[in-house]
Amino acid sequence: MSDAATPELRKHLLKYTKKNDWLAAASYFGTFAVFFPSLWLALTLFDRSLWLSLPFIVITAFAGVRLYVLMHDCGHNSLFSTKRANDIAGYVLSPFAMTPYRAMQYNHNMHHAYLGNLDHRETTEIYTMTLREWNEAGFGKRLYYRLYRNPFVLIPAGAIWTYFVAYRWPANTTKIGVVNVLVHNLLFALWLFTIWALFGWQGFWVFLGISVLAGMIGVFLVYLQHNFEDTYWDRKPELDFRRATLQGSSCLNLGHWWDIGTGNIAYHDIHHFMPSIPSYRLRQCHFDLPPDLEMPRIEWPQAIRSFKLKLWDEEQERLVPFPKQRAAAALPAE
Repeated sequence: MSDAATPELRKHLLKYTKKNDWLAAASYFGTFAVFFPSLWLALTLFDRSLWLSLPFIVITAFAGVRLYVLMHDCGHNSLFSTKRANDIAGYVLSPFAMTPYRAMQYNHNMHHAYLGNLDHRETTEIYTMTLREWNEAGFGKRLYYRLYRNPFVLIPAGAIWTYFVAYRWPANTTKIGVVNVLVHNLLFALWLFTIWALFGWQGFWVFLGISVLAGMIGVFLVYLQHNFEDTYWDRKPELDFRRATLQGSSCLNLGHWWDIGTGNIAYHDIHHFMPSIPSYRLRQCHFDLPPDLEMPRIEWPQAIRSFKLKLWDEEQERLVPFPKQRAAAALPAE
């Protein structure tokens, strides 16, 4: 999309930023109305049959993803019409989304601020190495990065690490407030204790399995939101923030049911360009774009192929796979 089209895009998107507290409440309470009954069915039916329980395990996992997306909306003050309502809703969601609300809000806003900036990759959810860094790296660092970017390691291990370890003491906790994180951890522990008290150890472990599945869906989405063939990275002063928001963020068109299950967060280009648009308007907003403002959509085949892309090539300005062999060392001058 050209720079000249940006004002028209902004004008088109502004009408979707209007909050509707009835729609917000329907999305918020409706998600809880799915999450709790499906969790109860998943845990009670597991005793009889895994196959009876499995559909409810999947539904609960997707409902858990939606809870996180709704909390993310609250962090942007984009779900309800007032900041107070968003903060209250965010704190209530926090233990069920397994994420401290204020920490998520602070760190995610940092991610928005430094999107596409090669000098601030610590603010991204998925770390990306440049091709030059790869060629200069030793064996140990290259082995670690190969494992890290392997989707069969990244997705399950990333889910377990993020939601069960890293979010117990997130980055910047001392800046945000230690008490907030400690209170969140206490509430999360009470939620886990409640599961154990009602359903025993089997229910406890099944719930943890559901949580890992929800985390894996989340990591899958987070990877594809900024790691795809035509994404964008650069360094200041050349970094174009408008381009980073629109080109550096993806639109994943993975089906209407997927969008329902993940709270429309797959329309990430529009979200980064205008974070004030509520999640319940993102899908409609994208499909209402006029032809001259349409943005590319990634469907399942391209989404899966994106996991082959590992390194940012600063010369080609694109993500590339691992090189087939180490770059040849420079020959000494004669």
